[in-house]
Amino acid sequence: MGNGVKESTARVREDAEAILPSPVNSKSDHRQVLSSLLSGALAGALAKTAVAPLDRTKIIFQVSSKRFSAKEAFRLLYFTYLNEGFFSLWRGNSATMVRVVPYAAIQFSAHEEYKRILGRYYGFRGEALPPGPRLLAGALAGTTAASLTYPLDLVRARMAVTPKEMYSNIFHVFVRISREEGLKTLYHGFTPTVLGVIPYAGLSFFTYETLKSLHREYSGRPQPYPFERMIFGACAGLIGQSASYPLDVVRRRMQTAGVTGHPHASIVHTLRAIVREEGAVRGLYKGLSMNWLKGPIAVGISFTTFDLMQILLRHLQS
Repeated sequence: MGNGVKESTARVREDAEAILPSPVNSKSDHRQVLSSLLSGALAGALAKTAVAPLDRTKIIFQVSSKRFSAKEAFRLLYFTYLNEGFFSLWRGNSATMVRVVPYAAIQFSAHEEYKRILGRYYGFRGEALPPGPRLLAGALAGTTAASLTYPLDLVRARMAVTPKEMYSNIFHVFVRISREEGLKTLYHGFTPTVLGVIPYAGLSFFTYETLKSLHREYSGRPQPYPFERMIFGACAGLIGQSASYPLDVVRRRMQTAGVTGHPHASIVHTLRAIVREEGAVRGLYKGLSMNWLKGPIAVGISFTTFDLMQILLRHLQS
């Protein structure tokens, strides 16, 4: 009888210890979150700086009724360089960094957390999630990051399409928008952003994780080489951006309505106006070929940098 009570007590204690997180695990979790935040921030900064001139050119075409072509895009780049100087090609990049660094840090870190949460819920390890939860983890990560950093995205779009004289710096954009258009404007275009982020982030992370999983299965190697990661990231960017591109055009129009002469309108009105004035394919997919050039490069750099930084930090910690 006494032995039975002792065994029962010991079993309860073991169960409690298994459920309650130990201080070591808690410390390890904090370390993992900080590692993800740092890796994500660096990944976003490198990726966006690499493609900033192409990104700025794409935005200028998205918010105007000018017809897009590769020739016109490179002509715009060339004349911007001639008239405003080499570094003007990166105009608005400081605002991009202010947005991208926290956005990428939050997105990658949130993705790791959602993978762990969904992995526990479905009884899988994070890296071996089945397709549905894998897609959900990416969509939730993108939505979380977009919700927390949206005003910075709007400011960056305004700086990309306006002359230097209009806004002197990031804070000036915030002040002028708040004073002249109201604080509400800082979230103008938020709905199409979230609607676009769900397929974009969901498919990007899903594609990248799936390709890595298939690589492990068929190559027998636990980790892909850096150039293979770049290819997987490029495929992820191509699929994710193609799926969400029309909403990206709508978002840019709504964000820059106050400075381009377009009236502030809803998603449906903006969509109708673009289709009526420029056509469904020409208007809603304007600049997509530019995205097919810059998107895979940016996403490839981003995912590769994140993974390699994670490996390096884990190695340094151990």
